[in-house]
Amino acid sequence: MKGPIVLIGVGEMGGVFARGLLKLGHPVFPVTRGASLAMAAAQLPEPRLVLVAVGEADLPPTLAALPTCWRDRLGLLQNELLPADWAGLPDPTLISVWFEKKPGRDHKVIIPSPIHGPNATLLADALATLKIPTRILPDADALVFELVLKNLYILTTNLAGLRTGGTVAELWEQHRDLAEQVGHEVIDLQEALTARRFDRAALFAGLAAAFAGDPEHACMGRSAPARLTRALQRGEALGLNLPVLRAIAAERA
Repeated sequence: MKGPIVLIGVGEMGGVFARGLLKLGHPVFPVTRGASLAMAAAQLPEPRLVLVAVGEADLPPTLAALPTCWRDRLGLLQNELLPADWAGLPDPTLISVWFEKKPGRDHKVIIPSPIHGPNATLLADALATLKIPTRILPDADALVFELVLKNLYILTTNLAGLRTGGTVAELWEQHRDLAEQVGHEVIDLQEALTARRFDRAALFAGLAAAFAGDPEHACMGRSAPARLTRALQRGEALGLNLPVLRAIAAERA
């Protein structure tokens, strides 16, 4: 039997990974909302991987409650991840997920999903069983760039979409100035949060490629207002001037 996998969070995204891992022959042990992580770890202290598939809001308390024996076996797949989110955790495996899964529908790929970490090949092989393309990254610097690119995509489409609505193709073709203004403020925030500088031309090229991968993708999801509030709160804490984001927030007041 191949090494067991612990799956924390059994929603739509967790279900995709569970299917792929099971098709590879790995037994998957789900930990559902409200279950004791300590009790689960006592029963399975040395899994091959502990894949955390909870939503962004549930990630901090989940990591805070993570048993010691699982801390060096971690996999993360949330949106809006940055290095500070896994500070103190030894070498987790991270995937920047570029496919979506909605209830009652199969997954939909936008572009290949980049992966980095000790279990990168395991996740790539699991997703390959479902014909979901991935890319294994060479180093941690490449990972941070890819995480920032995904954050740029999510925040630019969500926050600009609060004003424009529509699809990502319409945003890029009809409201390019707004998309770029919001995008630059998003990158300002990402740079402040990571204390790094990024190649903005490369980020915007990646953004355009993602838009082309699924041009009919809706800009504004249900979490867009919360993302705007969170971005402004983080910007204020870091002393950033984010005038376009503030103007969008004022329009919604």
